[in-house]
Amino acid sequence: MFDFLEGYDVLGAFWMTVKLTALSAVGSLIWGTLLAAMRVSPVPLMRGFGTAYVNIVRNIPLTVIILFCSLGLADVFGVTMGSEDFKIQGFRLAVLGLVAYTAAFVCEALRSGMNTVPLGQAEAARAIGLSFTQTLWLVVLPQAFRSVIGPLANVLIALTKNTTVAAAIGVAEAAYLMKTMIENEAQTLLIGAVFAFGFVVLTLPTGLILGWLSKRLAVKR
Repeated sequence: MFDFLEGYDVLGAFWMTVKLTALSAVGSLIWGTLLAAMRVSPVPLMRGFGTAYVNIVRNIPLTVIILFCSLGLADVFGVTMGSEDFKIQGFRLAVLGLVAYTAAFVCEALRSGMNTVPLGQAEAARAIGLSFTQTLWLVVLPQAFRSVIGPLANVLIALTKNTTVAAAIGVAEAAYLMKTMIENEAQTLLIGAVFAFGFVVLTLPTGLILGWLSKRLAVKR
């Protein structure tokens, strides 16, 4: 029944999806946190940049961003991402595009978490001499992260599914292999079912684990 899978590296394709997701998740968490800090910064220039970035990037389709990273950065500006190998370039450019896009959603999730922290705590931190940066990193963000584990889990699940867009620039992840198999085999429904099941295996445990963690670490008010 599943003879059509012979000769195709399905596990390797999903491993590529996992690597794209993991690296993009770490990058977007770092960049998204910095954007969230900018959005609540007392410096107007930083606050304006953070607001403009989030509002612009969130409203651009991910496919356009990924294609810009490939055609714009690599082909027009000659950005090689530290490698002359086309496959490695494509992978790194895909991660860059996914980070740039997903960070905007991470930023908004974190900003909503910051709004749950009582204003009095920030005022108390400033009263004992902490700077804005110290207040943000020592008082506000730790509580904000605990309150937005659920929303961040949704962003991570969406990121896992968004990695399929990397197929547009030739990254050999799951969606790229599925397209190749559909073109070569006559088992379209079974192929689709196999890859749909693969994504469920990747995303369902993530949602369950992070959902449990969200309840376990919820801030009691």
